[in-house]
Amino acid sequence: MTKIDPSLYLQNQQKTRTPSPELGKNEFLKILMTQLSNQDPTNPMDDREFISQMAQFSSLEQTTNMANSIEKLVQSQLVSPVIEYSHMIGKEVSYQAFDKDTGEKLDVETSKVVAVSQKEGWAILELKNGEKIYADAVLQVSEPTIKED
Repeated sequence: MTKIDPSLYLQNQQKTRTPSPELGKNEFLKILMTQLSNQDPTNPMDDREFISQMAQFSSLEQTTNMANSIEKLVQSQLVSPVIEYSHMIGKEVSYQAFDKDTGEKLDVETSKVVAVSQKEGWAILELKNGEKIYADAVLQVSEPTIKED
């Protein structure tokens, strides 16, 4: 008489499993093939039910592909503000100046952009006159009126 291999006892089997968070094409096809090969021959799966399952899988696959495409699009749109506004270096910008103490409006000032930085996702233009302004505060952009050597 043959003995039962002790490695097959339930107590010797792995107690935890790590399920995959995704159900892809291959997993779905494995499930479908298992379902088809184990169906009752006297009562096979209805062809409409089979087509419905295939349509649901196709719809799920298209939705997944669309979600991946949207994710790629979003990632491509997340360009650093420094890179986005780097073309401003060397340009002359006009902006509304404000009194730092009172917040009162002063005259519109013009200065040359010498650097671009970012703070909390916003582009900061560093000007030759020592001011730092947000890029959205710019009223006008132009070529410098005085050429420097």
